Amino acid sequence: MKRLRNPRTGICQGDVMVFAEFEEGGAMWTGSGKRERRKSVRFDGEFSSPPSVQVSVSLWDMDTTAAIRADLVAENVTSTGFDIVFRTWSDSRIARLRASWMAIGELPFEDDWDVE
Repeated sequence: MKRLRNPRTGICQGDVMVFAEFEEGGAMWTGSGKRERRKSVRFDGEFSSPPSVQVSVSLWDMDTTAAIRADLVAENVTSTGFDIVFRTWSDSRIARLRASWMAIGELPFEDDWDVE
């Protein structure tokens, strides 16, 4: 997992492989119906309170013979981490998915602000 943390700005970001199931024949690739994968992410440092977290797809490897159905969200956000959650349904087949994320939160100390 690649991460960058800048404690003076309250920003932490990274890129993580959520799953890769093509070679093992996992349910995301071979199954159908509702399916879900979760990946826990821990921040390098702790925020003062739960930050705002944005997630986006940085790599997807999907079969195109069926409709591509995907939902990617951040859940269970705390001051120390969160869960990346990927969901699909019906006959969509997903071989692998990598997600980028960025957390923006309160600075750890009030005097970190430079206000003129």
